[in-house]
Amino acid sequence: MVKAVVLGAAGGIGQPLSLLLKLNEVVTELALYDIVNSPGVAADLSHINTPAKVTGYLPPPKDGSKNAPNDGLKNALTNAHLVVIPAGVPRKPGMTRDDLFKINAGIVRDLATGIAQYSPDAYVLVISNPVNSTVPIIAEVLKKHGVFNPKRVFGVTTLDIVRASTFTSSVSGADPRKVRVPVVGGHSGVTIIPLLSQISPPHSYTQDEIELLTQRIQFGGDEVVKAKDGAGSATLSMAQAGARFASSILNATVKGESGIIEPSYVCLDADSVGGKQVKNAVNELDYFSSNIELGKNGVEKIHPLGNISEYEKNLLEAAIPELKANISKGISFVADGSKL
Repeated sequence: MVKAVVLGAAGGIGQPLSLLLKLNEVVTELALYDIVNSPGVAADLSHINTPAKVTGYLPPPKDGSKNAPNDGLKNALTNAHLVVIPAGVPRKPGMTRDDLFKINAGIVRDLATGIAQYSPDAYVLVISNPVNSTVPIIAEVLKKHGVFNPKRVFGVTTLDIVRASTFTSSVSGADPRKVRVPVVGGHSGVTIIPLLSQISPPHSYTQDEIELLTQRIQFGGDEVVKAKDGAGSATLSMAQAGARFASSILNATVKGESGIIEPSYVCLDADSVGGKQVKNAVNELDYFSSNIELGKNGVEKIHPLGNISEYEKNLLEAAIPELKANISKGISFVADGSKL
């Protein structure tokens, strides 16, 4: 039995993500939690002819009525193997990352408390933005409950990888399904560092092309926010990217497949050898996205950055202070004001 949980299942990312997980043959039970509409989403998905049983859960009514259901979050998370968190509000035109943080940090903190209490051994995949800060929030909450395992908490940066494959292929003419571009650092703006020098299959770009592609990969989300004109941010592409990473986790931890490598924003303590190598290269940051080799316990190995170009070294230098501030912000949020 493999239970997957989506926290924030009725939202713009949550619904298509839940659909894709319902289609995943490894999942036998799918639990959908949100503050509204999750039973409806579950009923809709339950009609799809795949084996996974789908159930929707809600929090108890705030009015404290006697007919209040059991704790939906507890029931959703109990016996979970995999927890994916797209909960929170999307970025809208004019909204700063700070605005986003103020809203989503509290949501993620409360969900992390539930995970600590009801599914401390689950693999946790964090989509809620800003990922650079929300992953440390999850980790700090789990630490306070004594259940943090750095090998099992992942910031999902897969959309940056997907965009890098798509955008570079539009220039090179390669099949985007076969292109791999390591994208390291974090998951917002200048912290996103595409290593175009390591693209596979190899392709040479002019410096102008490199700079334009880097800018587009770093700020690709803005294209979607602008095009949706106030109606949200990247939801469908993020859902696909999240489902892809979830599938990689399931294939490694359930099916026992080896050699699966996906970039992810993780605590570098997850691998004492590879993580230390990356730490040395990034001014001792505790969290960083690099190529992660997945295994039955989650993070099997953190790969070093490898040889990077002078341009990429400059990108890394610009990203480190931003990442340091983002990480500190998440840690401080839990230390200063979380209700655990």
